[in-house]
Amino acid sequence: MNRRRRLLPAAVATALGVGLFLAGGLGLAPQRGGAPAPERPPGQDTADTGLAGDIRGLQEHLRSTPDDALAMASLGLAYVQQAKITADPSYYPKAEDVLTRSLSTDPDGNFTAMAGMAALTGARHDFTAALDWSQRAIAINPDNSTLYGTLADACTQLGRYPESFDAAQRMVDLKPGTPSLARASYTWELRGDTAAATALMKRALDDANTAADRAFALYHLSLLALGSGDPAGALAQAETGLRAAPGTASLLEARGRAEAALGRSDEAVTDLRRATAQVPQPEYVLELGELLQSLGRTAEAEEQYRVLRAEWKLFTGNGVTLDADAALFEADHGDPATAVAIAEQGLRTRPFLDTHDAYAWALHAVGRDAEALRESDEALALGTRNALFHYHRAVILRALGRNDEARTEFGTALATDPAFHPLHAPAARAALAELPPGS
Repeated sequence: MNRRRRLLPAAVATALGVGLFLAGGLGLAPQRGGAPAPERPPGQDTADTGLAGDIRGLQEHLRSTPDDALAMASLGLAYVQQAKITADPSYYPKAEDVLTRSLSTDPDGNFTAMAGMAALTGARHDFTAALDWSQRAIAINPDNSTLYGTLADACTQLGRYPESFDAAQRMVDLKPGTPSLARASYTWELRGDTAAATALMKRALDDANTAADRAFALYHLSLLALGSGDPAGALAQAETGLRAAPGTASLLEARGRAEAALGRSDEAVTDLRRATAQVPQPEYVLELGELLQSLGRTAEAEEQYRVLRAEWKLFTGNGVTLDADAALFEADHGDPATAVAIAEQGLRTRPFLDTHDAYAWALHAVGRDAEALRESDEALALGTRNALFHYHRAVILRALGRNDEARTEFGTALATDPAFHPLHAPAARAALAELPPGS
């Protein structure tokens, strides 16, 4: 189930730790793929974490000291984090309100609130605004390494890759450690150098000084192994992470994906159900639905898709712009014309590799394969090793009658990760068997 969202920003997401922030720093950590949004590292991604206590404490403080701009900014950051942790986007309007009030109270030197606005607008997929807020925060505090993480995230999602790589390097130069090394890992993953990405993530693990940070690094090491066609290694990393942070939803999800790749379907369904029950992230719900569909459990899969549609409606109602994930879902399970419309809008706000790939797949679904191939070129322009990207390209090439090239792309997808998707990996193997012999 190597969905394209699993490229580490994803979609690099910003983690802004309230405790660290109140102590004078910003704690940032990336997340692969999908919607970038603030989060705590694995081990702290359930609703009963200390973040809820942070929120209550800040709310109580502001009742007695309502003009404390730093407390307002910190509360805004906490709301954005809580939205990610609980998959409840109703926290985003709350964050916007309190961050706006913080900036109104202290409009000049308030880099805390500016960083919060970067996190909020990034979570809503308004990456142009996220870039602007990040640059404004850095102008005030140019030596805060983690602010360069928010800058790197925004540049990545806007397709400004050299700038994002420079920002990630600046982050490492200022403060090498788990957050910055994880972002550096992603810059190499985007460029297709999985070995360098893995080496840097192992350094991030070595530098982790808490169980949560260790679990975070192990989670991403699991994803790197899975995307490289090593599900046994991915399983080992996820299980090591779960020993460090038992019950963590993201690690349960990673373990479930590894189990599915190893053919342990019942265990995979159990772990994915546990993950979605704990944190109903749309990406987890979609993964569970597609796994169930691949097992012939159609009614259960359709129930997950109904949940997913309801979640996306809630997200859009709270200011989040849908793009790559929703476009792929509509192309695969819904209305191809809607997929095209979502992807076209997504490219205006998030011209990232993922969105180009989703647009290519949506265009193919409506029969516009020549245009689709151009978008597939954009998705693979950096040399990213992503099996789903190559599968999409293979199907497009086959539709254009370019069978030799299609055969190569199907082979690349399966060589990269033989179990890259529960529905599409079997289709890739079948297509290879059906294609006529090469010339």
